[in-house]
Amino acid sequence: MFAPGHLGELTRIVPFEMVDEVLAECGAIQQRLRKLPARVVVYLLLAAALFEECGYLAVWDRLTCALGSLPIPKVTGTALWNARARLGVRPVRSLFDMLRGPASAIRTAGARWAGLLVVAIDGTYLDVPDDPATRARLGKGSNQYATSGYPQICLVALVACGTRAVIDAVFGPRSRGETTHGKRLARSLRAGMVVLLDRGLSSNAFLETVAGTGAAFLARLSAARKPPVLHRFDDGSFLSRIGQLEVRIIECEITIATTAGRHTGVYRLATTLLDHRRYPAFELVKLYHQRWEVESTYFAIKKSMLGRRVLRARTMAGIAQEVYALLTAYQLIRIAIADATDTVPRRRPRPRQLQHRPANRPRPGHPGRGRDRRHHHRPRRQHRPRGLEPPDAPAPPARQPRAVKRPLSRYAYKSLRVDRRTYKATISIDILLTDPISP
Repeated sequence: MFAPGHLGELTRIVPFEMVDEVLAECGAIQQRLRKLPARVVVYLLLAAALFEECGYLAVWDRLTCALGSLPIPKVTGTALWNARARLGVRPVRSLFDMLRGPASAIRTAGARWAGLLVVAIDGTYLDVPDDPATRARLGKGSNQYATSGYPQICLVALVACGTRAVIDAVFGPRSRGETTHGKRLARSLRAGMVVLLDRGLSSNAFLETVAGTGAAFLARLSAARKPPVLHRFDDGSFLSRIGQLEVRIIECEITIATTAGRHTGVYRLATTLLDHRRYPAFELVKLYHQRWEVESTYFAIKKSMLGRRVLRARTMAGIAQEVYALLTAYQLIRIAIADATDTVPRRRPRPRQLQHRPANRPRPGHPGRGRDRRHHHRPRRQHRPRGLEPPDAPAPPARQPRAVKRPLSRYAYKSLRVDRRTYKATISIDILLTDPISP
């Protein structure tokens, strides 16, 4: 019964004992032994996040295809749905809470700057099925003509920039906005962190919430904000005030030059790191580029894992369960990557030199008749790898795939003539010493 509950090498990070402990803490252990024990359902949800292109029955086939010699129970789609409903949201959320964190060691490159853990907060949106229940709870996007698109949830995450691991995440209806959901992440902020924020999260109330946790922040301000100049420092930054906070403002001009042309933009950054000698303005401008690591995190979740697909679940509880499973699976991958990079590399053995020998020539010392005898070597037995399925596993039975009702890309970059090629770029950063420019 418990044999399908296995994720290959990732089981080392989330072993059976950890899942059983979470289930016992949440009171979710089955009262009687079923075809789908609670522990197996947890691994099924994690595997579903790794194989997002499959339905739950196809995910079950992937979990069991390498266990052909065992009498695996036969399950149906209804049985899988009932098992997920019995498990609920709390065990998957508790498992994510147990695994979330920066996943970095002291020596991890890029994890810290000037002794501070570099983190970033940003939000994104995930599409959910367009059912009456989700539509009534989440609403839909609308314009002057009608409503359109899928209902969406707003996901806001606190990400460690050095490893792209998720330290904390919250989600809810899109109507509440990133700022409202993002304030709940204050529970995971602490002194010793520097939080990188985009313009959408630079309101006075949100910045005061972040500063109240003891963490420092480095936020980009919109061009419409005109902070007063209280004192000018030697590095070009100046002391100012935002609401009740005393901050440093850095005005800079960044130029990116490629073979396709040049682009110049003016940026205004605000930070609570007031010591201009310990935290120079030029270094802070370079640090702010690390904010894009949270965008890379969302790209991995939405593009690499989800494939820009709509979530499977059609109830609010199922959506929460699936999102926590998705975040947990992503965190497992980041922990595995961090463990691999932190391990001292071993000496790789030399590959054996293979010599080509014609098939009709006998091996040295082998009794044969020269060119008149061919040797038909018996193929070696292939061992199954330690994974979810062997490479020669039979294909799962054909099923109707989930329909995608939208194109793979919502951006018509070809018609808009957007150049997405890669260029070698030269970046120039100039600290502006004049008063803040007008928008």
